[in-house]
Amino acid sequence: MDSAEYERRIAARFATFDQDGNGYISREDFSTAAKALLAEFGVTARSEKGQALYSGAEAFWQGMAGIADRDGDQRITREEFVGGAVKRLRDNSARFAEIARPFLHALIALADGDADGSVTGAEVERVLRVLGVQPGVAAQAAADLGAVTEDQAVSAFASYFTVPE
Repeated sequence: MDSAEYERRIAARFATFDQDGNGYISREDFSTAAKALLAEFGVTARSEKGQALYSGAEAFWQGMAGIADRDGDQRITREEFVGGAVKRLRDNSARFAEIARPFLHALIALADGDADGSVTGAEVERVLRVLGVQPGVAAQAAADLGAVTEDQAVSAFASYFTVPE
């Protein structure tokens, strides 16, 4: 992959986290994502699923900040994301699974309409659209993935965010 393609992919990954588009990733971006997901699936923040999602989002933020927020300002710039998060997560995908799993566990429980422990392709597409993935890309990813369990979601999520150079 050439450097322009790598940069394009990194920019797309960064934009997925930067929910408000202000140029950095913060705790608020994770809360915004959780709020939007709860609205999409018609679940209240005070419910058990709502609390689990917010708790998972906070754990995910703390993990990302711990590996990428080099200056400690509680914001991850694009440069910190590329130099910190992407590199460290690529070098240690198990670490990525560790920080993403609580959020993904709560997200699967939220989106799993029939409570069978997996989400359908249509549910995956809804989640991806809410998180800011372009509709065509979300539809293709959902079609490629089909029904997804938590372990598959963690693996797919790690593959997407741990972009090789």
